[in-house]
Amino acid sequence: MPYNYRTMNIKTTFKDYSGRLPAHFRRHKNRWLTAAASFLLFPAFALLFYLHFLDSRPGTGNRTAIFDFPSGVTLNTIADDLANHHIISSSLLFNLHARLEGLDAKIKAGTYRFTDGMPPREILRKLVAGEVYAFRFTVPEGYSIYQVAELLDRRGIFRKERFLARCFDKSLLAELGIKSPSAEGYLFPCTYEISPRMDEATLISAMVSKFRAVYEDRYAERAERKGLSPHMLLTLASMIEKEAIDPRERPLIASVFFNRLKLDMPLQSDPTSVYGLRAFAGKISRQDILRKTPYNTYLITGLPPGPIGNPGEGALEAVLSPAKTGFLYFVARNDGTHHFSETLEEHNRAVQLYLKPHSPS
Repeated sequence: MPYNYRTMNIKTTFKDYSGRLPAHFRRHKNRWLTAAASFLLFPAFALLFYLHFLDSRPGTGNRTAIFDFPSGVTLNTIADDLANHHIISSSLLFNLHARLEGLDAKIKAGTYRFTDGMPPREILRKLVAGEVYAFRFTVPEGYSIYQVAELLDRRGIFRKERFLARCFDKSLLAELGIKSPSAEGYLFPCTYEISPRMDEATLISAMVSKFRAVYEDRYAERAERKGLSPHMLLTLASMIEKEAIDPRERPLIASVFFNRLKLDMPLQSDPTSVYGLRAFAGKISRQDILRKTPYNTYLITGLPPGPIGNPGEGALEAVLSPAKTGFLYFVARNDGTHHFSETLEEHNRAVQLYLKPHSPS
């Protein structure tokens, strides 16, 4: 076979015939080894850096930022916004993480609140889960729209005047199917999440929708059998809610109101005399019971024109399942309970006993 110098030259480039590395390679041995080690170690260091990034926290959590990501926003934009506000340390690695996990197309639009004390892994989880930022706000049972408005104002969520204006907004009430002068009674006592995007009308709509859902599910059929419209049910329940400090007395108070309605007697419910003027605190004056308002059941017969608060389920249940009694009167004992009477004589004795010297009722 003919001697092929070129072939032999290629084969012996890195080793001579003695099996040793060529002299020129031996001279640069350390440089070659360093390069090889760097080549092999770079992916390991990159992986460690990436894994460290996923659970790293750029700050202590004192820096807070709220982001409003609209529908259709790109992952690049989200990552850049987070990095620009110093919530994450690298938009590139955040992008990479989302794409490696296959979550880049699953991020949900919305308003989010993040701090620089949150790891990128947790931030991405919230974006994918759609855990939007919201205030948690609870409507206490029996609170009127005026009290709810004051509570929202104190929490810095909505201005009292703006919220009340929407509660009386005729166009909004018509849209919600409420034929009353206000949304009073229809703001179901519950805990609501209020996002920064939400306005007063949206919150009122959510509260009314909650009432509608609960009413249809639990009360509609029984109320219809009892001949009560939703508005009548809410009106009676709101009065019971205001009168009853001890929840166990709600069915008893309901029986008094129903017994009086049957006899065409004025309901003489103390909270109705101050509705719209101030919150009922358990006591009223003679001036209160003589004040001419459409809601004052000392001066009108039958139900007031609408609810005087937003009743909870206990009060609604009491209207639909009142106690069977002959009671026509009740007076506070000053211990959170009431004394119930069937006759005026017994009631007057109880008034003298508990209210000293007299009661306006």
